Amino acid sequence: MLVMCCRYSALRFPGHGVAHGQVGDRVSIRSGRTVTGSCHCGAVRFEITSDFPELTTCDCSMCRRRGVRMVKVHESRFRLLSGEEALTRYQFHTHTAQHFFCTVCGIYPFHRKRVTPDFYGVNVNCLEGFDPAGIPVRATVGAGMP
Repeated sequence: MLVMCCRYSALRFPGHGVAHGQVGDRVSIRSGRTVTGSCHCGAVRFEITSDFPELTTCDCSMCRRRGVRMVKVHESRFRLLSGEEALTRYQFHTHTAQHFFCTVCGIYPFHRKRVTPDFYGVNVNCLEGFDPAGIPVRATVGAGMP
C-alpha cells in the first residue's frame, strides 16, 4: 500500500491573492454567485463561483471517512485568498487526487479531483452562509475506481 503525506509545496492555485468583495446573505441555490469559504480557524480562505447544479458524495475510503458533500468547481472559478502556507496535501492510491487540509485546525476545505484534475471538489460545509437545501445530491462511486 502506497501512502504519501507531505507538506503543501509548489502546487498552483489559480488566482491566488486576488480578493473580491464580501458576499451578502445566504446564497440562493442557482445564483451563480461568488461565495467565500474557509477552514474552521480561518487560516485558509478561498472563494468559488458556481450555480450549484448538484452536490456530490463519494464512497472512496477517504470521502467515506470524512463524510462531506462537495460541489465540483473548475479551477478558473476557484481562488485561494489566503493560507497557502497553512495547507498540507495528502495523496493515496494513484497519487492523482490532492486532498488539502489546514495544518492549524485539520479541516478539509477542498481537493483536486482525480478523474478531472482541472476541477476542485469543495466541501460545502466550509462555505459561508451557504444553505444546501433543495440542491440534488448525487452519490459517486469512488471505491470501485481502479
